[in-house]
Parts: sequence; structure tokens; C-alpha cells
Amino acid sequence: MGQTRVATTPTAQSSEATLSPDTNGLQEEAPQLLGEDSWEEFSIDVPWGTVEGKWWGSKEQQPIIALHGWQDNCGSFDRLCPLLPADTSVLAIDLPGHGKSSHYPQGMQYFIFWDGICLIRRIVRKYNWKNVSLLGHSLGGALTFMYAASFPTEVDKLINIDIAGPTVRSTERMAQGTGKALDKFLDYESLPESKQPCYSYDEMIKLVLDAYDGSVDEPSVRVLMNRGMRHNPSKDGYLFARDLRLKVSLLGMFTAEQTLAYARQIRCRVLNIRGTPGMKFETPQVYADVIAALRENAGKVVYVEVPGTHHLHLVTPERVAPHINQFLKDA
Repeated sequence: MGQTRVATTPTAQSSEATLSPDTNGLQEEAPQLLGEDSWEEFSIDVPWGTVEGKWWGSKEQQPIIALHGWQDNCGSFDRLCPLLPADTSVLAIDLPGHGKSSHYPQGMQYFIFWDGICLIRRIVRKYNWKNVSLLGHSLGGALTFMYAASFPTEVDKLINIDIAGPTVRSTERMAQGTGKALDKFLDYESLPESKQPCYSYDEMIKLVLDAYDGSVDEPSVRVLMNRGMRHNPSKDGYLFARDLRLKVSLLGMFTAEQTLAYARQIRCRVLNIRGTPGMKFETPQVYADVIAALRENAGKVVYVEVPGTHHLHLVTPERVAPHINQFLKDA
């Protein structure tokens, strides 16, 4: 148990046929991939509205459930999914308050980790899926990690990108920040739409590009903002589609001890793709500690370091897809 392979990035798979000495020089067809147009909009009713998303591949088979990062949306996977095998099915959803999914009602807070685990469970139970496979980036990876730990006998494969487990905070920092977080939440809750910043399309793209501080390039921002912005009904411009209350993310954070305890619960096969340099963490050692804890009980652990930013699956998907494809083939 707990096998580990550390790899460098392979050359991106070519879409053209290649010559192989094993076939006496005959041409070997490149693997069939999903392609850019192999998706449909998805919607599921939930008690507070709907959860929206994109279903890639066949809807006749159980999909890999894919979850995006904090304040992103399911468009985060728009460049990765087309590079996955054609026989793969992926359900990429907009988390509550993100993208096209409904915001929570007034008065409700987002406890993003616990809410996300419950949402996965809600979807799995609705469709009666068994032995689920999960794919997550950043916050989405923390949620899939927590789900795999919470339902260890019901998850088959866990694929996480540039995250090992929930982002941890010291108990001191959580205690010191609680009051400010609560006031910030109430301020956002009471802010009328008429007072929210409104931007032109180009202004919005530049604002998001600057905010991500090098993690994404401009084409990637445009992909994300297909679902990340909406027309302002009262002015000539755009608002963010996401719920402003999502900015309050401190509440419900984890300590390192909690995260490691959950890591030891995981029994499925795991692929962890770490971007280099990727995201900078407050306590970087926890990443390695979580991988070590996973090795104790997980059926298989493949840890791969891939050159790229935190959003490497969106900016450089050709570096990420081969590792996922190989893992799906081997697992």
C-alpha cells in the first residue's frame, strides 16, 4: 500500500499518428480525446436553487466529479477536459455562489469546506453513484480530499491539482481573525447590488488578471470569466457573478492536526499533481506531511511535480493531462 512515484512532466501527447518500432514501423493512431465540444450544460435542483455545471463526455456513464478552486468556476477545467480520453466522462460543477450556480439565501454563511463535502454527497446520493472518482483543483481538491476521507469505502480514485488537503491555519490566527471575518461577512451581505463595482469587459479582464498575480494569463482569464461575470441589469457594464460573501473564507478552516487525521482515513488510489512553483502556502511543510500520511493507508499514491503556476491545469493543461490519463489507465 502507499506506493509512490515521483515523475517529471512528459512531452505532451501529440494528436498525430506516430511511428513505433513495436509495430514494424506501422503508424500507431494517437489516443482519441474528448475534444472541445464534447460537453453539455448541467443543472441540478437543490433546496436553495440550482447547482450548474458542464458535463463532459457521455452522460450514459458515471462521471468523474470535478470541483474548481475558490472564487473560480467550472470553466477552470475547460482546457483540461478536452485532453482527457474520449471514453472519459467528467461532471464539472460550479460550487454554490460561484459561476452560474445559485447564491445562498440572505442570512446564510458559506462554510466552504463543509458545504462542499455535503454538496458532493447530495449529488452522489441523488444519482446513486458507487465507487466515485473525484478531481479537484485548490479548494476543489480540498473538498474532494475531505469527501474521500469522510466516505473512505465509497471513493475509487482521487486526483488533486496543486493541493494536498484543506488549507490550514494556526489556532491563534483563527481566533484573532474571527471577529473581523464576521463583520466583513455582514458588510458584504448588506451591500446592495447598486453599490457593487461595475466594470467594462476589458476592465474586468485586467482586474482579474492583476488579482491572480501571475497564476493565470489573459486567455485563461477570458475562459474563467465566461461564467465568472454577468451583465449589470441597471448599468452598462459587468459585475462578478460570484457571491461577494465568498470572500469571507476564514470561518471553518482546519488545523494541521485535523487535516492529517483526515488524510489517514483515505483508502482510495490517489494522484497528486503539485505545480512548481505552484501556490505558496503559509505552512508549506504540511503539503509533504499530508502526502506522507496518505501513504499510510491509501491504496496507491502517485505524487508528481509539474512545472507551472497554481492554475497549471488551465494555463498549461498539456503538462497535466498526460499524468491524469496515465493514472486513469493504470488505476
